[in-house]
Amino acid sequence: MGATTYLKNIQSPEDLKKLPIELLPLLAAEIRELIIETVSRTGGHLAPSLGTVELTIALHYVFNSPQDKIIWDVGHQSYTHKILTGRAERFSTLRSHGGLSGFCRRSESPYDAFSVGHSSTSISAGAGVAAGKCLNGDRSKVISVIGDGSMTAGLAYEGLNHAGDLKKDLIVVLNDNEMSIAPNVGALSNFLSRKLTAKTFQDWRNELKGMLRPAPNIYNLFKRMEESFKAFVTPGMLFEAFDFQYIGPIDGHRLDHLIKTLENVKNIGTPVLFHTTTVKGKGYEPAEKNPSYFHGVGSFEVATGSCRSSGKKAPSYTQVFGDTIVELARENKKIVAVTAAMPEGTGLTPFHDEFPTRFFDVGIAEQHGVTFAAGLATEGFRPVVAIYSTFMQRAFDQVLHDVCLESLPVIFAMDRGGLVGEDGPTHHGAFDLSFMRCIPNLVIMAPKDEDELRHMLFTALNHNGPVAIRYPRGQGLGVPLSGKPCLLPMGKAEILHEGDDVVFLAVGRMVCEALEARKLLAERGVSAGVVNCRFIKPVDGETIAEVVKKVPRVVTAEDNALMGGFGSAVLESIQESGITGVRVSRVGLPDRFVEHGAPGILRSKYGVDAQGLIKAATNLLNDFPLKSNG
Repeated sequence: MGATTYLKNIQSPEDLKKLPIELLPLLAAEIRELIIETVSRTGGHLAPSLGTVELTIALHYVFNSPQDKIIWDVGHQSYTHKILTGRAERFSTLRSHGGLSGFCRRSESPYDAFSVGHSSTSISAGAGVAAGKCLNGDRSKVISVIGDGSMTAGLAYEGLNHAGDLKKDLIVVLNDNEMSIAPNVGALSNFLSRKLTAKTFQDWRNELKGMLRPAPNIYNLFKRMEESFKAFVTPGMLFEAFDFQYIGPIDGHRLDHLIKTLENVKNIGTPVLFHTTTVKGKGYEPAEKNPSYFHGVGSFEVATGSCRSSGKKAPSYTQVFGDTIVELARENKKIVAVTAAMPEGTGLTPFHDEFPTRFFDVGIAEQHGVTFAAGLATEGFRPVVAIYSTFMQRAFDQVLHDVCLESLPVIFAMDRGGLVGEDGPTHHGAFDLSFMRCIPNLVIMAPKDEDELRHMLFTALNHNGPVAIRYPRGQGLGVPLSGKPCLLPMGKAEILHEGDDVVFLAVGRMVCEALEARKLLAERGVSAGVVNCRFIKPVDGETIAEVVKKVPRVVTAEDNALMGGFGSAVLESIQESGITGVRVSRVGLPDRFVEHGAPGILRSKYGVDAQGLIKAATNLLNDFPLKSNG
């Protein structure tokens, strides 16, 4: 990035306020350049943050953070917020291990009022903060910023409903950059929004309402006239129904309009919905043309927007899943696909293109998506619900109560299982094996490679009950893909290699690490067996018993939390078998939230790689050197 004129002097929002309004567009241009240059190297959420540069400047220009709490939803739009709050010099470390998080974190800065990562939480959190401030006698402001996509989640409306009823001093900023909920944007609407928020108008409005309340008929007539007028020039009646005063829509890239209107909104003192319209990817042509691709992007060439590639790669697990479900759906017309606002991320775009009437995107509404799929299953369909592991957490009750209680044949394709890297603790799929394993009637599988994923999907679709298939982010191992998917024996593990000294019982991507560990141990004269256990539930107790009778030194391997995970299942199985004298070392993720960083760094740090397995096996051999249990 070239030398900056204005940004270099801003270490906090107080420095920002020293700039005259007419210079703020120049500051916005410098911030955009820094965001584009940084994300081109680190990857990240580019298009959403480019769309909120002016809005963020206006919020920090008008309000007094961190005393006034600005709560961001998801955090996709918060890069400018980080830059303006003392983190510009460290912005180059974005999403790097030990560097800045890609999301807002309370532990990172006092300006980050609420830690975020999953969408649609800002209104509920803001309502709680506003209620707490009221109880404390604190008159500072609370501003919740939420995007139009996040407004598709039920949690957002639960928050609106309660916040409107509380009638606390809460400002909700709706950043509308995609949905068609603002058909009346224009000069008249912008003009009226600024005038209707002016203090003189608000004082007159409230005084008139107070005078008319003793005459209910006249008061109701006045209220209906006001609502009719607003409905004609703005799209805000939905929010008025929640007892929010609706203001907008305002052009989210006109700093003078934003600042003037926000200064007026600041003084209203009751729940307000401030609607602003922005352009996703604003200021960077490739991102404006393809905002979906640049929503969350890897490293890229700034000049062209093209991905920085290291050559030909194996297909990703996501791509293999997407291709396989299309292949199977051509033969089985009862297969339908459901996703929660992630058709591209889950690999379902080809399915949508070929079977548009059998594809359902429910928006950011995982709970609804799962119960919706359960309803489809009762009508004889085979729903495949593709949701990232981290987001499946949000639908736990629906999986348990609406699907598994009656053993409905719904398939959960859980992408991004295990460590996902730079998105960090809010996005690691570190808990799915644990929280899914406790649910009755549910079969849980994890493929060792992308070809086995194809067989697992076919097997799941032929099983008369619920199945979860958990697979990792990123490219596969590059193994050849077999012709047609075939049935796997339900609940049966696969012995890949026999061993005399130690045995690795592994699931998912950890099978590959176990095979590498076996090879390296062989160079030291250690004979290690490897079992691809495939099924986390039902775990293959018969094969486990057979193996541990021969080799009583066992290392379990999973990229999941150790508490309640696959290793726990193995311990339970051995205990239930009555076999004694078996020594088990469990390799997996510790009882903590794993930070963000490159996947290789994290796997090495937490020992969920070949070297971690070698260490566990070596410790077992040193502590228990006997060749058998007698």
